[in-house]
Amino acid sequence: MTTSSAIGPLIITAIIIATVLGCGVMPPSQERTRSFTVSGFNLPVSMVYTREVTIRAEAPGMAPTKEAAKAFIERLVMQTVFDVLEEQGRSALLPDAVISNILSQLRIQINYDPLECKGATVSKGPQTQIMGNKDKLPHCIVVGSTVTSTCPLEPPDTVMCMTIGMPMKVESISANLTTISGTLTTTNIIMANWSRQMWQSTVSRAVRMLASGPFRSNFFAASVTVS
Repeated sequence: MTTSSAIGPLIITAIIIATVLGCGVMPPSQERTRSFTVSGFNLPVSMVYTREVTIRAEAPGMAPTKEAAKAFIERLVMQTVFDVLEEQGRSALLPDAVISNILSQLRIQINYDPLECKGATVSKGPQTQIMGNKDKLPHCIVVGSTVTSTCPLEPPDTVMCMTIGMPMKVESISANLTTISGTLTTTNIIMANWSRQMWQSTVSRAVRMLASGPFRSNFFAASVTVS
């Protein structure tokens, strides 16, 4: 049996032991924290924000404020990790109340600075022309439900970009915008002693869930690191 195929049963076994021990809670001074990074995804419009009502009408899903975008990302990551743990708990035939208790002992914190699209163009085809104004930058180029690039940040008064055909006139989405980092903190007496591999399996499974749902085109190539 490979290491990866053994991870699932290990997680289930750990949850069962936690149940037998009454889902014991460690004191705050003994809580355990793991750091994680999800990288290499395509930037969903839901992870950026704009204060322009007209842009949100053209690109539904964009958040109205930075705080709203960050809250969305935190909910997205938290819910998918919780879904994985619920799946494992139900595989172990645990009661919903016990699963809920275990989840209540886990905190997830996200570190991410969302992109503000002060201007935006929703691509209608490979030769869509974008006119950006220096007062409306960065100007985001949206293809489908993904922000694929932006116009240069320091143009003359007016700059023309194209989604395809003039690659030197657009900027790729920077790596910091396609990387989510955060921490997982638990006070559960058993989960606190999970190995790095067990947490790696949990977060990796969460990203695979994202890649099989509405965000499949964004997270299908994402990678996960847990430390």
